[in-house]
Amino acid sequence: MSDQIKDERAPDENETADAAPKSNEDGVNGDYEALVRLLKENEELKDRALRAAADMENLRRRTARELQDARAYSAANFARDMLSVSDNLRRALDAIPAEAKAAGDAGFTALIEGVEMTERAMLAALERHGVKKLQPEGEKFDPNFHQAMFEVNNPDVPANTVVQVVQPGYSIGERVLRPAMVGVAKGGPKQAANDAPPEPGPVNEQAEKDA
Repeated sequence: MSDQIKDERAPDENETADAAPKSNEDGVNGDYEALVRLLKENEELKDRALRAAADMENLRRRTARELQDARAYSAANFARDMLSVSDNLRRALDAIPAEAKAAGDAGFTALIEGVEMTERAMLAALERHGVKKLQPEGEKFDPNFHQAMFEVNNPDVPANTVVQVVQPGYSIGERVLRPAMVGVAKGGPKQAANDAPPEPGPVNEQAEKDA
């Protein structure tokens, strides 16, 4: 009787031997799967972090560019309005007859000098804010900077050369506030085939608005 009870309670040696390796194998498999899962999650987190860093860098660059443009072009509208004032000062000076200038009247001479000083001061103030005057006479015509008003037969200069400036243009930064109104030569020698094409000029804001 006791032997029978002993046999029922005692585990079989073969069963014990088979159970132990199976338990170890399950544990190893579980650890491997957990490791693979953690490595995958780590890669996903790393990818998210890199994407977030790239997005932040792009945002920083875009913000810096927008701030730079805002500083550079904030005075564009005001400067464009001031150009008409400068034009009127120049027209007033050009309208003075040569005889009146030669007369040498002290009061009239002082008035002329005052208007000239005002014009120079205004142009200098505009230049301090990035506005530059375009005087392209003798340069090759560039539609980014110039607006052709008429053509002049002149065989002595290459075709498409600016031979007369009717009204000076102005630029601010890389943008054109107002293109220079010019007369362009025709009938002269053509541009050599190996000449490099003109580089793109600044954005012509006025032309875009008129389009």
